[in-house]
Amino acid sequence: MTTKIAITGKSGSGKTTIVKSFLAVLREYFPEKSILVLDNDLSAEFGHSYGLDIRNTIYGIRSGKHEYKTGIPQQMTKAEYVEWAMEDIIVSLDEYTDVVVSWFTGSKDCRCPITQQINDAVVKLINRYDFVLFDCEFDLKYLNQLVDTDIDLTLIVALPYEESVLLAKRIEEFSAKYAAGGQMSVVINRVRGERMNNVMNMLKCHELDVVGCIPYDEKLSEHPIERKSDVVIDSIKQFYSRLNLPQEG
Repeated sequence: MTTKIAITGKSGSGKTTIVKSFLAVLREYFPEKSILVLDNDLSAEFGHSYGLDIRNTIYGIRSGKHEYKTGIPQQMTKAEYVEWAMEDIIVSLDEYTDVVVSWFTGSKDCRCPITQQINDAVVKLINRYDFVLFDCEFDLKYLNQLVDTDIDLTLIVALPYEESVLLAKRIEEFSAKYAAGGQMSVVINRVRGERMNNVMNMLKCHELDVVGCIPYDEKLSEHPIERKSDVVIDSIKQFYSRLNLPQEG
């Protein structure tokens, strides 16, 4: 059974760094489990953090602009073609970890067959993995436009400022109907000690569930493209037991 984790938040909040760090924790805790990272953020920065320039996307399949690695097999139905094309855009990071980039998505109001065919193909792809990490846009609505699937855990990334806390509340409200009853919690990123008391008071006022805080890491400002941080990885390990996820061992 697939465990699905969505990381949401405003652009610039550190979502992609947290997704990459969360992947490192899952790789350490479950070394033989298969993991898919589905980059649903329009900036598509996840691959860049590994030095990858991923051009083949789900949008390319939808728009008919995808350049295939092999010739298109003959006598396929449209649904079979979409599933086959989905295989063509998978990028492997290692033996157990794959990446797929969605880029633009269609509206659920669109009645064209390709919208449902892509949804069905993405659902089949997701169900092949033990874990799926979604690097999301602002909230879960954009992900839901791509695929209709239950989410086990939604982490909303917020910064230690009042406006970011208020935005986290909005994200929670916007995403609730798409979370399908899964755990929805907030992670406060780039925390400096002097701000934390004020932030925690605001979070309590807005009844937001905070599972953890991640300290500010100076090294990320030195190598921002790599988005690699032992500080973030260690912080995720500290609050991992509070998450409604399979536990180590």
